Amino acid sequence: MASLSIRDVYKTYPNGVPVLKGVNIDIEDGQFLILVGGSGCGKSTLLNMIAGLETVTKGEIQIDGKTVNNLSPKDRDIAMVFQSYALYPSMTVRDNISFGLNIRKVPKQEQTQIVERVSNTLQIKHLLDRKPGQLSGGQRQRVAMGRALARDPVMFLFDEPLSNLDAKLRIEMRSEIKLLHQRLGTTIVYVTHDQIEAMTLGDRIAVMKDGIVQQFGAPQEIYDSPSNLFVAGFIGAPPMNFIEGKLVEQGAGVGIELDTGVARKVLVLPFDSAKVKSHLGREVVLGLRPERITDARGAHGDDSKLQPVEVMVDVIEPTGPDTLVFAQVNGKRVVSRVHPASNPQPTMSTTLLFDTSKAVLFDPANEERIA
Repeated sequence: MASLSIRDVYKTYPNGVPVLKGVNIDIEDGQFLILVGGSGCGKSTLLNMIAGLETVTKGEIQIDGKTVNNLSPKDRDIAMVFQSYALYPSMTVRDNISFGLNIRKVPKQEQTQIVERVSNTLQIKHLLDRKPGQLSGGQRQRVAMGRALARDPVMFLFDEPLSNLDAKLRIEMRSEIKLLHQRLGTTIVYVTHDQIEAMTLGDRIAVMKDGIVQQFGAPQEIYDSPSNLFVAGFIGAPPMNFIEGKLVEQGAGVGIELDTGVARKVLVLPFDSAKVKSHLGREVVLGLRPERITDARGAHGDDSKLQPVEVMVDVIEPTGPDTLVFAQVNGKRVVSRVHPASNPQPTMSTTLLFDTSKAVLFDPANEERIA
């Protein structure tokens, strides 16, 4: 196992294009770090820099306290699993797993023991004599992981390993990777554009955009308290609702004016800090997760904290365990999760209950969180 420290790291290509702009990340031994963001955010470039496949323009990358900027990939004791399985089609699974061991001239008896251990861990022992062309996508991904496991490295790097799999296999392989981490306890750095993978796999998540880490923290922390509008909209499925409106006084506290086209209402917000009150009379953006807007049948907990708002239903999307209801609030479409038995209908009005106990308030000017 090994800790990882990325300190003020920059990457600029020879043509002058900046890719990474001062990245700072620290994880402890055995932690699972997710680098998540859209295409072109710099997450794969950062992974390649950790592996030694890309040079560092400025800053330091340390593995277990040792600066590795000038170390070649083979001297970093890291194993990498790529998006492409990169298996040798003419070799059996056994030979693919042991290929790196052969290169390093590991004794045959030791190779046999390592292949046995790895194949048992990944539950592919029955596939050892097959060739890649005889395997499913999920099985080939396991073999690619097995080849990395055979190295017994201090750190694993995964570059979007599940993006070539269908939806069912992705779910299965997510569980396999999480179980693998629980068994081995090895430090993992994992790149993905899929926020569900990020939330389900990581101990720590770094949300990236335009070469900058927008927020770094535990999955639930990022979900509940996103640092800005980008993070709030990127993490979560369906994403957080953004309701724009004027912040007004409401008793001793504050509220936001709502207009649904059916009714007007001031939604009371649980904020009373001087920072929030300094925005009184100004436009703000209220962030609410879909599960915080429901109906009477779907409500849980203290009903006295739920505020009813009458809306006109635009679209419904039954998902089985609940139904997504889309409606207009302040000229923007918001999505709520209601009980499947509620059966709301498009073009009809219904009452939704707003729970603001986990609300987030943003400043539309700089898109940063106010509270």
